Amino acid sequence: QVHLVESGGGLVQPGGSLRLSCTASGSIFRINAMGWYRQAPGKQRDVVAVISNNGTTNYADSVKGRFTISRENAKNTVYLQMNSLKPEDTAVYYCNAHGPYYGPFWGQGTQVTVSS
Repeated sequence: QVHLVESGGGLVQPGGSLRLSCTASGSIFRINAMGWYRQAPGKQRDVVAVISNNGTTNYADSVKGRFTISRENAKNTVYLQMNSLKPEDTAVYYCNAHGPYYGPFWGQGTQVTVSS
């Protein structure tokens, strides 16, 4: 099993920035990718950004150029730097980890609210 703990959400004005963190523990040696998903009220959970063990990244079109996913392997931590935030970025953000025939595992979620 893998345990994921997120932090860094909050309230920010449009155009502002936030950084989310997700730290993994447990049987992480089987994980080959981690990422961030988000779910707005009444909507499905969608992928935001994913980073693989080799550093390859992928982003949803809606966040390209504004969000950056990165990882710090020594701390088993993945970050999501979110810049130029928009009201439509408001959602609960979930950390995800998975491997071949393993997982997915989810964090508890952290609320991000973009509002003036």
